Amino acid sequence: MSSWQTIAKTSDVPPGQGRTFSVDGKLIALFNVDGEFRAINDLCPHMGASLSEGYVEKGAVMCPWHAWRFCLKDGSWLDAPKSKVRTETFDVRVEGDTVLIDVDSGDMFEPTSDPSEK
Repeated sequence: MSSWQTIAKTSDVPPGQGRTFSVDGKLIALFNVDGEFRAINDLCPHMGASLSEGYVEKGAVMCPWHAWRFCLKDGSWLDAPKSKVRTETFDVRVEGDTVLIDVDSGDMFEPTSDPSEK
């Protein structure tokens, strides 16, 4: 089952940046990666920092608190690819200048504050 909802206009998120939006009580970080939009849970699974405030490069976002890097496509933790730590991702589609996400497509993560995962 899918539940597509409007999250933003394409002009709301400049290329190479992220913005936070609230959808159904969830904080979603929406990123514009060279005109391609990606959506993940805005809260870093490590300590809860806002990932939309992180540095975006090469399809990944770096957490602004502890520099953990997450793939914007699949949510994997790039600093420890074999780890189960990841962030929730959401399907995105663009219709004209409107960005929509499927809020039911999210795959939940298990937060950790254990740096030994690294």
